[in-house]
Amino acid sequence: MGLRPEEVLGVPKPDWKTDDVVMLEEMATKFLEAEVLPHYDRFEKQEMFDRSVWELAGENGLLCASMPEEYGGAGGNYAHESAILEAISHVGVDGFGIALHNSIVAPYILHYGSEEQKQKWLPKMATGELIGAIAMTEPGAGSDLQGVKTSAKRDGNHYVINGSKTFITNGQLANLIVVVTKTDPAQGAKGTSLIIVETDGQEGFERGRNLDKIGLKSNDTSELFFNDVRVPTSNLLGTEEGQGFVQLMQQLPQERLQIGGTAIAMAERAIAVTSDYVKERKAFGKAVIEFQNTQFKLAELKTEATIGRVFYNHCVERHVNGGLDPVTASMAKYWLSDLQNKVVDECLQLHGGYGYMNEYPIARMFRDARVQRIYGGTNEIMKLLIARSL
Repeated sequence: MGLRPEEVLGVPKPDWKTDDVVMLEEMATKFLEAEVLPHYDRFEKQEMFDRSVWELAGENGLLCASMPEEYGGAGGNYAHESAILEAISHVGVDGFGIALHNSIVAPYILHYGSEEQKQKWLPKMATGELIGAIAMTEPGAGSDLQGVKTSAKRDGNHYVINGSKTFITNGQLANLIVVVTKTDPAQGAKGTSLIIVETDGQEGFERGRNLDKIGLKSNDTSELFFNDVRVPTSNLLGTEEGQGFVQLMQQLPQERLQIGGTAIAMAERAIAVTSDYVKERKAFGKAVIEFQNTQFKLAELKTEATIGRVFYNHCVERHVNGGLDPVTASMAKYWLSDLQNKVVDECLQLHGGYGYMNEYPIARMFRDARVQRIYGGTNEIMKLLIARSL
């Protein structure tokens, strides 16, 4: 490859990419290229990563980078998590579910867990002994979190959880799951609570199918079933029941920013591999890059991706400083994932027939990109949230 994906746009290094963040991104890139990329086709075929790779990622400091050192983390912030997720997209191992584990699941425990909960769970998440998932979506409740039906009823000093979840990322491997439940169904959103379920040896917990997806094949995405699952009331996140919906709303901006980060990083990789391809591929006696249409298309994509990268960097800067609002995070999620899909589609077209062949990276990117406009709240929901600010 010619230019590396992170170099293709030539955007100046933002302030949030401090020297230690850059070092982490370089280290993550080397690790992924050496320990994940050579096995990635096998992970795609088996539709799941090996658990040992998670543990190796923990040994190399790629799990819980933003968690405090006293809980086994590296003491970083979202900038460090962004470095890792961008490395994943730049290397092209997009199905590795550590970004969800790191910057979605772990923060729920850090922000809302008791000291005992943090000491119990976060160090094991940092080593990969515990793999995290969050169980929000249900067969009848997608982007509408208020429609959750999974219930958690108190029985002495335990909750009894019943319900089913679907489309759960890391669903086959996860053994620590943040479950979105209704502790008081009559209260609607105010009756929602987040409860941790440790699945190892847990009676009543079942994993359903590892779902057969269009893309991100290497990431296990599953149905989960809770049949009279008993967990201690001490597994509730927060000081009292009914705080779950507020907790979810407070953490969703980071999840949506993360989706925007993976989106712009894949767009950069798509432009990089396509630029290389059109310089090598010949048509009508000359390189495809020599045709004006090719030049104009890549000029457009580089321009739009540069705008996207500058916007993402701006959002990260605000988030690291505590100032990213939910509306701007929704803009980042919807616009950058839309842009990602546009860039990948145009780049596939520039590959011609070879772009439709699975042996070319652009084909996998085409499949993997599509879900970004759906999960984390559909882009239509993002537009509703943005419209409310007008």
